[in-house]
Order: sequence, then structure tokens, then C-alpha cells
Amino acid sequence: MNNTSALRLRKVAEADFPTQFGLFRIFGFEGTFADRMEEAVVLQMGDLADGPPPLVRIHSECLTGDVFHSLRCDCRAQLEIALTSIAREGRGLLIYEHQEGRGIGLLNKLRAYELQDQGADTVEANQQLGFDSDLRSYALPGAILGHFGLKAVRLLSNNPEKVQAVEKAGVAVVERVPCIADVLDTREAYLRTKKEKMGHLLE
Repeated sequence: MNNTSALRLRKVAEADFPTQFGLFRIFGFEGTFADRMEEAVVLQMGDLADGPPPLVRIHSECLTGDVFHSLRCDCRAQLEIALTSIAREGRGLLIYEHQEGRGIGLLNKLRAYELQDQGADTVEANQQLGFDSDLRSYALPGAILGHFGLKAVRLLSNNPEKVQAVEKAGVAVVERVPCIADVLDTREAYLRTKKEKMGHLLE
């Protein structure tokens, strides 16, 4: 994981953003590292400074799930759980990172799908393509939380690495809020691999 001090964060845009979940404010951020640039979109609802630690979700882009409603993964379900939960409370933050396929990119993710159809699980497929099981970095979300002045959050996540990354950025995770999708036949093996090989907390 990269240190947040090693990147330069720049807000490039913000605007009102009405959605079916309610009215958000949408932000675009660029994070420049020594060797690359990352992008993220942020949805903010309500006043984050007033009240208890807000709900926060760090969500990695998943075109196949978020846009095309794929049932191979739980990404869209988690996104909807997060947006519904934030809207229910009337305040919170969703950080949407441009890290498709756990960081391997869209076309490599489709290559991984092909290997999964031949019997590999998600970790094995990434490794067969020459990648680690998860290439994501959470330095950019850590810097974004600092931009919003957050010192403590309630993190909507099943991933212990995200909890560690947020705390490494100097933001206390006062509660980890489970973000668990229904188990479907089409994603049962995917969820089992997340739990058994990647340590996700799927109660």
C-alpha cells in the first residue's frame, strides 16, 4: 500500500448530482504518484462535519457489475447497499475508485473470466495472467478522506485491507459496517474465494 504523503491530490470538478437514492454532490479527484496517476469519483450526501462519524464506502469500479448488472460478482449489490445506507442516514461519502478487476483492468478481467469458465477461481485466474490476486492501492481514498476533513468514519466494507488503509491514512474506523450481498448460485464460488483466500469478512 502506498503512503498518502507520496501522492498529490487535486480536485478537478464538483457539481450537484441527483440520483434515485437522493441528492448528492459529485466530485472528481486526481491522485498523482511518482509513477502513475489515479482517478476517483466521490459522492457526498449531507454535512459530514456535523454529527457522528459518517458512513463511508470505498468502492472499486466494476463495469460488468455496476453497469451491466453481472451476477458473477457482488459489486453492484454492494454499491446499492452503500448508497441506500447513506441515503437512509442522510449523510455519508462514497469513494468510487478507477481500479477495475482488482486493479488489473477491464480487458484483463475479461481474460480472467475466461479462465474462471475453465475452472480457475478469481485468485488463480489473476495469477495465471501474471498478476497478484489484488493489485489495488487505497492511498488515494485515504487522501480523499483527509480532503473532507474526516478524522473518524464508519466504514461499509467486508475487506480488512480497506480498514487498515483508512487507519494508516490517519482516519479512525470506529465501526466496520458489513456490506453483504445475497448469496446467489452464480456468485457463490466468487464469494467463497473472497472469504477463504482473501480474508473478507462474510458473516
